[in-house]
Amino acid sequence: MASGTDTRMTPPLVDLPIATHDSGFYDGFSRAVTIPSKIIVSLLIMWAIFFPVSANETLSAANSSIIASFSGWYVYLVAALMAVCFLLALWPSAGRLRIGAEDEVPEFNRFSWFAMLFGAGIGIGMLTYSTGEPLAHFANNPEIIRGSIEAQSAEAVRPAFIYTFLHWGFAAWGSYALVGLAIGYVAYRRNLPLTIRSALAPLFGVRLSGLSGHLIDIVAVVATILGVAVTMGLGVEQFVAGLARLGLGDWLLDADGSSSAAAVVVSLVILVGASTLSALSGVGRGIKWLSNLNMGLSFALLALFAIIGSGMVGLNILGVGLWDYFRTLIPNSLTLFSGGNEIGDALVRWQLDWSVFYWAWWIAFAPFVGMFIARISKGRTIREYVLGVVLVPSLMCFVWMALAGGTAIDLELSGAAGGTIVNSGISDQLFATLSVLLSPPVFSVVSGLVVILLMTYLITSTDSAILIVNTINGAGETEGQRRRHIVFWGVALAFVVGSMLILGGIDAIRITMIIGALPFSFVVALMAVSIVKAVVYDLKRERHGVPTTAADCAEWTGQK
Repeated sequence: MASGTDTRMTPPLVDLPIATHDSGFYDGFSRAVTIPSKIIVSLLIMWAIFFPVSANETLSAANSSIIASFSGWYVYLVAALMAVCFLLALWPSAGRLRIGAEDEVPEFNRFSWFAMLFGAGIGIGMLTYSTGEPLAHFANNPEIIRGSIEAQSAEAVRPAFIYTFLHWGFAAWGSYALVGLAIGYVAYRRNLPLTIRSALAPLFGVRLSGLSGHLIDIVAVVATILGVAVTMGLGVEQFVAGLARLGLGDWLLDADGSSSAAAVVVSLVILVGASTLSALSGVGRGIKWLSNLNMGLSFALLALFAIIGSGMVGLNILGVGLWDYFRTLIPNSLTLFSGGNEIGDALVRWQLDWSVFYWAWWIAFAPFVGMFIARISKGRTIREYVLGVVLVPSLMCFVWMALAGGTAIDLELSGAAGGTIVNSGISDQLFATLSVLLSPPVFSVVSGLVVILLMTYLITSTDSAILIVNTINGAGETEGQRRRHIVFWGVALAFVVGSMLILGGIDAIRITMIIGALPFSFVVALMAVSIVKAVVYDLKRERHGVPTTAADCAEWTGQK
């Protein structure tokens, strides 16, 4: 019960105007955000296409400097994001607060909600890294570097999954959940625009209507395009590898086994074209339908690994891995290796190549995934939101990694694979594992299903990203007729991925993404402070009889 109105407490900000154009091509859009974002992305594309050597050298130098200078920042920031999420969920009075009005009902049922979370967040990378990452850590991880265990031995399996789970668990989903909560809480409780800048309104108020707010949204758009480009690049490489495994022609691969330029172009035309059409249909139709299909196909592939693959080995890895994960989560999340000798330098290099890369990837991906999660989570309590967004997708990733990666490692340890899996490229390792398990006719059928799953995951992630970028540019407008710029962002994303893959390979996209993630990482840090302030002040307002939602504020103002 409220203790009576306290005149010193004021209602929250419930109006954050963002100027939009009212006619012409940019009708309904913030030109201050849309035009600079398009210029930056277009210049990046032209730089990569017309000056590839200069672009590669400059990006590589910038990447080395950023990684060396900000590795600790990424490590501690991601640890803080996880802590804030669980603090808000487990704090009883905060956890019951709803994302929206108190009587708000969720738009999507839990299955569709989980399916869209998973498809937009990690689906493509999970297919590539479900075998690739456990195998990589099976060959090299901090314990192997220190000399305490032998590479590719039975003793290397356990630490391989400790680090695999570390990278694909709460760190990723905690980052997404924090950004989504910071946006959704203020957007749906206070009727603010569904944009990145709104998440900082509890800190900076109406000043975000101006230049500072525009800059925040521009940084988010660029980070989103670069973060999704990494995921698309991985997906395209594996998509092409799958088509090659199906025997669709030697033209798909170059002599070194990488995707040919023609294969990249054809794949992007198909995938981005389908993604753009899906984005035009909105969240409630195309994206929801594809996400449900993704989940169904994923469960079918998981069942195959459980039944035909090393199911018991995978379940044992899952059980031990979960124990190891929770046992080591805090120390591993806070560990920052230092150099100075051969072993120390090797540990630093390993952490930069894996953990720091992942933390930057998750942060670059966070504006897109966070906005998308906020869009589909209206009506849920903070507790249900955090536990649903962090725990369920993380567990799904762990199951995937344990069954698929465990099968691949078991086939190598038993000698059945004869090195064919571990010596394949990371984009081909899932298919290499299936080729050892299955007879040629069955392998062709299953590989075809994996290619379809890859395609639907790619389309889901890409169309979600295009829709979210359009929403940011449209000052939070999520639906309606303001969709003409969807085509531009679909084409731009295709050019970013295509130019980087053809001219510099997946490493070029990774480097560009790490650079693009840095400015947004500071925005994310402010978001963590902002959501805590928003929740704390709303709880204070409740105790003093001051409204906390836009509807209640309107009624309260009318009474006064």
